[in-house]
Amino acid sequence: MHFLWRPLLRDPNDEFVLEVAVAARCQYVMTHNVRDFVGAERFGVKVLRPGQFLRQLEESP
Repeated sequence: MHFLWRPLLRDPNDEFVLEVAVAARCQYVMTHNVRDFVGAERFGVKVLRPGQFLRQLEESP
């Protein structure tokens, strides 16, 4: 996979993760490394730490 918007993320080694999430139409990426995914929201992907994601699941109806 290759998109024209590369490089976008702070860490080039994380870009394939965002590409796969966008291609798979994922709503979320879970990582402990949230700061390296700034810009992911442009593609409709929310980046959360695992604990944040679990709390969000608990709060949903």
